[in-house]
Amino acid sequence: IFFYRSAKRGLMEFDALGLARLQFAFTVSFHIIFPAFSIGLASYLAVLNGLALLTGRAVYQSLFDYWKKIFAVAFGMGVVSGIVMSYQFGSNWSVFSDKAGPVVGPMMGYEVLSAFFLEAGFLGVMLFGRERVGPRLHFFATAMVALGTFMSAFWILSVNSWMQTPAGYAINEAGQFIVRDWWAVIFNPSFPYRLVHMLLAAYLTTALVVGATGARSEEHTSELQSPVVI
Repeated sequence: IFFYRSAKRGLMEFDALGLARLQFAFTVSFHIIFPAFSIGLASYLAVLNGLALLTGRAVYQSLFDYWKKIFAVAFGMGVVSGIVMSYQFGSNWSVFSDKAGPVVGPMMGYEVLSAFFLEAGFLGVMLFGRERVGPRLHFFATAMVALGTFMSAFWILSVNSWMQTPAGYAINEAGQFIVRDWWAVIFNPSFPYRLVHMLLAAYLTTALVVGATGARSEEHTSELQSPVVI
């Protein structure tokens, strides 16, 4: 699907559609690594912060400080690669964006206005504000970041699922998809199991990375054995 054979020269060449698919596939494949890790890691950080607050054990705070740095890098990479991907909707799939934009555009906007703003608003507090706001508010900020990652997955999976199983729409005179029922659009037929699938994949990814890191660290020091137990 990425190329066609020229009838005149008999050479294998890339056409515009194939190049667009190849570029977008690379961007999506690179981008999904970071959300799949950061969604689960945000929840793990919330658990660590809560355990540190409840038990007062220094090991939980030490683990939190270790993994929050990794989360910051993964979150930043996810944002940067996601911006590139959003631009490619217009540059690579301009006709699709024109036709499906009245449905897809608002939901992607909701993801930014709700989930991303929630994450970004509390991320700085989570990373740098513990000494300034106190442990309880710091835990609240961490929980809000975790909630934001879940909401982000909710909206993006809703958009993606609607592309596969569209519902709740009508077509106007210009041939564009328009919303007839927002409830049917958001909770389209394939959305529930796609959301569950993505969240489970994210939590399993984080669990395997944290477990592997703890197992590797065990060879050198006993300080980081706790991730495997948790």
